[in-house]
Amino acid sequence: MPELNVEFFAFASIKNTIRMRQGKLLVRLSDLLEGAPEPVLRAIAHILLAKMYRKAVEREPAARYRRYISGHDITQKAHLVRQMRGRKRLDSAQGRTYDLEAVFEDLNSRFFHGLLARPQRTWIRGRARNHLGHYDPAHNAIVVSRIFDHPRVPQYAVDYIVYHEMLHLKHPVKLRGSRRCVHSTEFQTEEKLFPQLEEVKRFLMEL
Repeated sequence: MPELNVEFFAFASIKNTIRMRQGKLLVRLSDLLEGAPEPVLRAIAHILLAKMYRKAVEREPAARYRRYISGHDITQKAHLVRQMRGRKRLDSAQGRTYDLEAVFEDLNSRFFHGLLARPQRTWIRGRARNHLGHYDPAHNAIVVSRIFDHPRVPQYAVDYIVYHEMLHLKHPVKLRGSRRCVHSTEFQTEEKLFPQLEEVKRFLMEL
């Protein structure tokens, strides 16, 4: 067993790392995990060592760790830490072609009776194709890739991306057993209400 050095570190999120340096194992754990119960710390140790030595992570410690970090207290602390330490730069909602605020208000009226809370709305700096859009609960922001802010992109495609993220706002991620449920049954049911869903799917495949 190599020499082991473990420290808690002020990451901007719940993050744990392990590296081998000059024959020593260097471990950094999120400082949000200080005070975690011993079984949880043992689960983290198992997960990190398994990844370090390219072994399979056992189901029980993986489930124990997911349950702990998905608990209400840790989730709330993680959101607060991301707000305080995160360096996310939010751009304007007004693009060259589309205005996300106008898109949001139209969808809110059409699908949510105007009752959905209004988060920040912004375009992603750059034109990322691998992240078309997301809802960031820590910054309470709907973020859309600038690849959609173009005259050749149909209105219904922009509407769908924003609508999808609005559903994430309405239906937050839930923990079912040891699994995170990102797209619940309720989420999927409402997503199918989007009138041009098939056209959107075809457009995104060609994007």
